[in-house]
Amino acid sequence: MSDPINTPNGGAKPAENGAAQDAAFSVLTQYIKDLSFENPGAPQSLGNRERAPDININVNVNANPLSETDFDVVLSLDAEARDGDKVVFKAELVYGGVFRISGFPQEHMLPLLFIECPRMLFPFARQVVADATRNGGFPPLMIDPIDFAQMFQQRMAQQAESEETPTTA
Repeated sequence: MSDPINTPNGGAKPAENGAAQDAAFSVLTQYIKDLSFENPGAPQSLGNRERAPDININVNVNANPLSETDFDVVLSLDAEARDGDKVVFKAELVYGGVFRISGFPQEHMLPLLFIECPRMLFPFARQVVADATRNGGFPPLMIDPIDFAQMFQQRMAQQAESEETPTTA
């Protein structure tokens, strides 16, 4: 099975009569919306360390329609390195992309927006974070690949659970 994102016609498959369907998926632009790097212990924190700091990474994805076919998808990456109770560094990135998506069945839209779009943005966002940590005087933080499909499934399960939970007054 081929990857529909990488096909020359944006994933459209020939219809029975030979005409292409109107399905299209493309990246219009990518951008850094917000970038912050904090190095509160510099220059003392830049010396040789006895052990590597503990690093916690949080990832979030949001999508907003700009028009009927254009969507702004934002990938947020927050990384914090700690040595005990001291923050060694903190990197926060909000990285966005504008995607044009049309011709797909409605049931495919959420997976496209919350799995495929962030999957395309991630390598670029990862590089921005790696460059920021390196420019901050630390080894580049190379964030491991993220399973956006699993994140999406968890998000859908949480939404379903919250809809089923009755509220008490």
